[in-house]
Amino acid sequence: MPVKKLTEGFLLSINQFIKLDFGVLLLSTLKWLLISVLLGGIIGSASALFLSTLNWATNYREQHLWIIAFLPLAGVIIGLAYHYWGTAVVKGNNLLIEELQSPKKVIPIIMAPLIFAGTIITHLFGGSAGREGTAVQIGGAFADQFTKLFKLKARDRKVILICGISAGFASVFGTPLAGAVFGLEVFVVGSLTYSSILPSFITAVIADYACKAWGVGHTHYTIAAVPEMDSVNLLLSLGAGILFGITARSFSALNHGLSSLFAKIKYPPLRPFIGGIILIGIIYLIGNTRYIGLGIPVISEAFTQQEAYYTFAIKLFLTALTLSAGFKGGEVTPLFFIGATLGSFLSLFIPLPYGLLAGMGFVAVFAGAANTPLACIFMGVELFGTASGVYIALACVTAYLFSGHTGIYSSQSIGAPKHLLLKRR
Repeated sequence: MPVKKLTEGFLLSINQFIKLDFGVLLLSTLKWLLISVLLGGIIGSASALFLSTLNWATNYREQHLWIIAFLPLAGVIIGLAYHYWGTAVVKGNNLLIEELQSPKKVIPIIMAPLIFAGTIITHLFGGSAGREGTAVQIGGAFADQFTKLFKLKARDRKVILICGISAGFASVFGTPLAGAVFGLEVFVVGSLTYSSILPSFITAVIADYACKAWGVGHTHYTIAAVPEMDSVNLLLSLGAGILFGITARSFSALNHGLSSLFAKIKYPPLRPFIGGIILIGIIYLIGNTRYIGLGIPVISEAFTQQEAYYTFAIKLFLTALTLSAGFKGGEVTPLFFIGATLGSFLSLFIPLPYGLLAGMGFVAVFAGAANTPLACIFMGVELFGTASGVYIALACVTAYLFSGHTGIYSSQSIGAPKHLLLKRR
């Protein structure tokens, strides 16, 4: 009898699980599958339009270099647009992070067109900026509108914002796995939000597919040679990772420092005007356009030849100046540039193939600056293949550790210190 009662009790528990837990999980999965497909399709399509427009702006600028002379005027236009219509969204990515940490109100949809237009204008007239910030803000702004459309509960709003961030990142770089993890990892240093993992991955995959369905491609990079990992190469990888982390920390510090300096100009639209004048002077002195815009040709070049020692430093300064002055875009592609060219140069001292070091720097500097090592490891594997995976992982986690707790996203909170000996600062 006791055995029979135990068996009946066990079967009853299983039955209750099937009726309750399984049913709840199934309904939740179906709900987020529907939302993710809709959201991913919209954001992926928006990213396709953005990337196509950005390619046009870049090509037009390179064929009509005289347009760079109007960079200060372009800065005034961006500054006035945000001053009169975008004060609520001027924080950009940091606003998304703040809403994830402490939800207050739905993000105004105007964030999407403002960042779209501001980024295109910045690139058209010769600013040094990226594209990740634009895609993430468009994704976040569109996603948050679903909060009202589907009358989502407060607990679901965080999930939908993470999905929007993941979709924007995934579709603009063609890296769905990295995009999904980036959305889960970016808003709290040292922590992941596993409750959002399924919607994040689904939305990222759909957004990437939607972007590619419009015929929009992404740049491919190849690491030609990857040596076997041994004790010497392990130490070399750690050493390179330390340098990448210090570089990421330097970029973040310069960006924040210049932002504080420009903040002393009380009338915001005047900041990009002055910054544009300074940028024009520097571009004229350099005598070429290698360091403005995205810099994709130079990034590709870093995988095939050794770069000069000053290449990464010039891009680092120009990008910090561009974004601090109030021009729009993102930091990630410039960080790819900085890391790849730095890694390529370091092959002069570190006996590893310059293509491999370029790939390591490509993702590691970003990992340190954004405090997202896992997303960057996934990105490295997606872009360069599994053969370099161990090198990529070592560089990313080391750069993350040595970049400090302050990154490009000032609103990030610290869920766990990077090392127990480090204070939360």
